[in-house]
Amino acid sequence: MEALGLVLFLAYVVLAFGLRSVLQRRRTGSTGFHGISGRPGSVEWFAGVGFVVALVLGAAAPALALAGVVEPIDALDSAALNVLGAVLAVAGILASLAAQVAMGSSWRIGVAEGERTTLVTTGPFALVRNPFFAALVPTALGLTLMVPSWVALAALAATFLAIELQVRIVEEPYLRQTHGADYATYAARVGRFVPGVGRLAAPPALQREAL
Repeated sequence: MEALGLVLFLAYVVLAFGLRSVLQRRRTGSTGFHGISGRPGSVEWFAGVGFVVALVLGAAAPALALAGVVEPIDALDSAALNVLGAVLAVAGILASLAAQVAMGSSWRIGVAEGERTTLVTTGPFALVRNPFFAALVPTALGLTLMVPSWVALAALAATFLAIELQVRIVEEPYLRQTHGADYATYAARVGRFVPGVGRLAAPPALQREAL
């Protein structure tokens, strides 16, 4: 499973970030990559750094296991869990790519002050506000189950933490500021990562208009 885990990880990075950036540049003239937000040491900065750490550890986990440098965690290393991990990883990768396609020209990595992209609320975005990050969770969990080691668990933890910080501290404030009432109405109706869960309370003015 180590070799397959490494192949799936590399395929995910190439398709979800490399190829997507190339297609985005051809479509809009920009790769959509804005890098790490915030000043060094800020919560926003740690969110971006967290993703970098997660990617490095995510690549290291299967590579080190394949080289015999790290041993698997016996309690998690079974054929059933390995297969389950492969299924989750493939499903997560496909769901991630579908979320990117649904974003169209609004796709980006990070945020840029002053940039205004279209607020996407259709397709998978009608179910959850962050379908790409929602799909990243089973992808990361699946890769961890395929090659369960302390390195893989560290990558999984870094992924979860980075997602929470990025969405709550960076993405949601940016979208509220950029799209105002449209985003507030959308966020009050659609869950954050799971349908119906993590909806944001609508501002009092919008609540009065709904009455």
